[in-house]
Amino acid sequence: MWEGLGLQVFLMCLGAVLCSAVATSAPLEHSHRHRLSLHRHRERTGKEGQVLHRSKRGWVWNQFFVIEEYTGPDPVLVGRLHSDVDAGDGNCKYILSGEGAGTIFVIDDKTGNIHATKTLDREEQAQYTLTAQAVDRATNKPLEPPSEFIVKVQDINDNPPEFLHGPYYARVPEMSNVGTSVMQVTATDADDPTYGNSARLVYSILQGQPYFSVEPQTGIIRTALPNMDREARQEYDVVIQAKDMGGHMGGLSGTTEVKITLTDVNDNPPKFPQSVYAMSVSEDKVSGEEVGRLKAKDPDLGENGLVSYRFIEGDGMTVFEITTDTDTREGVIKLRKPVDFETKRAYTLRVEASNTHLDPRFIAWGPYKDTATVKVMVEDADEPPAFMATSYSFEVEENARDGTVVGRVHAKDTDVANNPVRYMIPRYTDVEQFFSVGPEDGIIKTTRPLDRETLPWHNISVSATEIGGHHQDTKVRVNIKVKDMNDNAPEFATQNEILVCENVSPGKLIETVSAVDKDEMVHRQYFHFSIAPEAVNNQNFSLKDNRDSTASIYVTRRGFSRMTQDVYFLPIEINDNGIPPMSSTNTLTIRVCSCDSKDTILSCNVEPYILPAGLSTGALIAILACIVILLAIVVLFVALRRQKKEPLIVFEEEDIRENIITYDDEGGGEEDTEAFDIATLQNPDGANGFLPRKDIKPELQYPMRRIKNCCLISMKKTMRKPQQQTETGRSCSTSIFLRKMNSTKTETVFFHKSSEKSPLSAQSHQ
Repeated sequence: MWEGLGLQVFLMCLGAVLCSAVATSAPLEHSHRHRLSLHRHRERTGKEGQVLHRSKRGWVWNQFFVIEEYTGPDPVLVGRLHSDVDAGDGNCKYILSGEGAGTIFVIDDKTGNIHATKTLDREEQAQYTLTAQAVDRATNKPLEPPSEFIVKVQDINDNPPEFLHGPYYARVPEMSNVGTSVMQVTATDADDPTYGNSARLVYSILQGQPYFSVEPQTGIIRTALPNMDREARQEYDVVIQAKDMGGHMGGLSGTTEVKITLTDVNDNPPKFPQSVYAMSVSEDKVSGEEVGRLKAKDPDLGENGLVSYRFIEGDGMTVFEITTDTDTREGVIKLRKPVDFETKRAYTLRVEASNTHLDPRFIAWGPYKDTATVKVMVEDADEPPAFMATSYSFEVEENARDGTVVGRVHAKDTDVANNPVRYMIPRYTDVEQFFSVGPEDGIIKTTRPLDRETLPWHNISVSATEIGGHHQDTKVRVNIKVKDMNDNAPEFATQNEILVCENVSPGKLIETVSAVDKDEMVHRQYFHFSIAPEAVNNQNFSLKDNRDSTASIYVTRRGFSRMTQDVYFLPIEINDNGIPPMSSTNTLTIRVCSCDSKDTILSCNVEPYILPAGLSTGALIAILACIVILLAIVVLFVALRRQKKEPLIVFEEEDIRENIITYDDEGGGEEDTEAFDIATLQNPDGANGFLPRKDIKPELQYPMRRIKNCCLISMKKTMRKPQQQTETGRSCSTSIFLRKMNSTKTETVFFHKSSEKSPLSAQSHQ
C-alpha cells in the first residue's frame, strides 16, 4: 500500500515540474517587453538623476498550476509574481484581476504570492485566466504594463468510469462459433485523458463466464463457449466492469449489465412423440371429412419450426390425404373418397414429417425429418341401399298399351344385415303418373299410352328404402325415351295462298310446296305428292313430284278471269313412307289477280274474302240474316212513302196572324174603318181566281227586294174595322212574307201590294 502511495506522489511531482517548464516558456515575450519598458524608464531617470547604468529586471514565475480537490488547512500556493522594478522597499504593489480574482485566488500585494482559497474541481473548470500588474503603492500608477497568465487545475483521479447507455441488450445466434462478436460497450471517464492514467480504462467481465468474454481495451463482447443451444438456455445476464488507472490498484471502476439473447436457428429435426397412431372413421363419412390429427414436435421457432407432412407408403394412399394446419402445425388426415366397411375394414399408412426450411450450416447434423405409422379402422354404419348403377336409361314405344314393361332398377342393402329393399317413384318426379314401379322387384311399367310428339323424354327418379333399418333411402335417376311411331299424317309446311295473274301462260310454275310431319324424321324418309282423285281431271293446274319431299304446281290452261272465278281450290294428297304409311289431303288455295304487262300484281280483290279469324259458320249466317232483314225494312218503308198521295192545293186553317214578321209603317188605328179581307191574306192568289199547284214550281218574275214603306197589318178582328184595314192597305205598300210549314215542304209567298189587290209574283220553294 505504501509503495503505491509513493508512486502516486512521485508521478504528481513529475507532472508539476513539466507544467512549470511549459508555463515558464510562455511569458518570455512579456518579460522581454517588461524589461525593455523598464530600461527606457531608467534611461530617462538617469538623465535626470545622472544614473547611467542599465538594470535587467522582469517577471519571475515560480508555479502555474494547482491540484484539484485540495483540502489542506492552509490556502494552496499557486505561484509568485515578481517584477524587476520591485526594489523590495515596499513601494511596489501587485494587483490581480481576472477569473476568480479576489474570491478563488488572492495575491499578496507586497510579495506577489498567489494562493487558492477554495477547493477546485477540474471537471467544473480546467483553467482560469488572470491578469497581474505592478503599480506604485503611493500613486497607484502602473510600473509595468498588465500581463495575463493561466492557472491550470491539475487533475487527480476523482471520477469513476460510467456507462452512459446501459443497460444493454444484445442478440446472437445459437450455435455460434467461439469469438463471435456480440456487441461493444463503451464507458466514459470525466478525468483528464491527457494527464496521467486517470482516464485510461480497462474492461473486464464480472459475470457471464464461461459463456462470454470482453476485450480489455475495446469493450467488445464475444462468445467464449461453442454450441450454445437456445433450446437449453436462451438468455444470459452479463456484467461488464470498466476500471481507470489502466486497471491498476487504486483506480476507480464502474459496471453495466448486458442481457444477451440467443436467437433460433434450424438445428433440430421434427420428432413424432410416438411411433404408431391409431384412428377410426365411419363408413358413412363423405369425402373431405376429417379422420384424425398427429403432430411432430420441433423445438425451433418461426419458419425453422415449420413442418410438412406426407404419406410415403401404405394401402390407403388413394383413400386418404394429409394436409398441414398452419396454426397448430398438425398433420390433418382427411377422407379422399368414402370407405366401405364391408369391403375393407382397416388401412395402414406411413407418414413423414420434415422441415420446410433447412439451414445449410447444419445439414450434416442429420436428416431433418421423422416418420410414424398411422392405422385407420373403418367403423360399420347403417347405410342406405345402393343401386347397382348410378343412373338408368330405358326406351318404350309410343302408344304402347297400359302396363308395358319399361325396365328394371335394382338396389341392395350394403350392410352386413342385408335387409330387403322397397321401391317407389316420388310423385314430384312423375306428376302425371305415367309410370309405376314394383315395390319389391323394381320393374317400371307404363300406366297409359305415351305420345312422343307431346313429350319425347320422361326423367323420373326411383327411391329405394331399406326395410327394417333406419328408413334411409337412396334415389337414382331414370331416363325414359319414347320411341317414335308413324302415327301423324304429313301436311303442308305453310298455308299461304298462291297468287296467279289473269294472263298467266300455260306451263308456268306458280308454286313449290313442301310438307312437314310431326313424327321423327328417319333416314331415307320422304314425302310423295299427288293431286287428289276428285280433282285429277281438272283442266287448270297440274302437279309434279320432285322426289325430294317437294312438289311443283304448274298452270295448264291459258288465261283466267276474275269476273268468272277468282279463287280455285286444288286438293293435294301427301303420303309418307313410314311404317305404317300415313297420308292426308290438303287444299291449296289459288287466287286470280289483276297484273300489268310485267306480271306485277295490281289487285286481287282479297278484301271481301278477309273474314275475322275465329268466326264460325253459324255466326256468319246470323250476320247475313240480320243484314237481309234490315234491307227488307228499308225497301218496304220507301215503297209506302211513294204510295202516299198529297193534295195539289194546300188549304191551311192556320191563322195568318202567326206568320206576320216585320212592319215599317203605322196603321190608321181605330179610325181606319176599311176592313181587310183575311181570306185574301190566307190565299192571295185565290182572290183573283188563281190557285197555285204544289207540283209546279213558279218562276220569280221580279227580284226580291226590301220595301221600306210598309204598314203593319193587324189581323186581330177586334181591333180594326174592315174599312179601316182596306184604307190602310191602299195607302201603303206592304210586303208580307208568309211561310207555311208542313211535313213535306215549305212554301214562301211574296206579296207586293199597291193600288191593286192582286199579287204581282209568287214563288214556292221546296
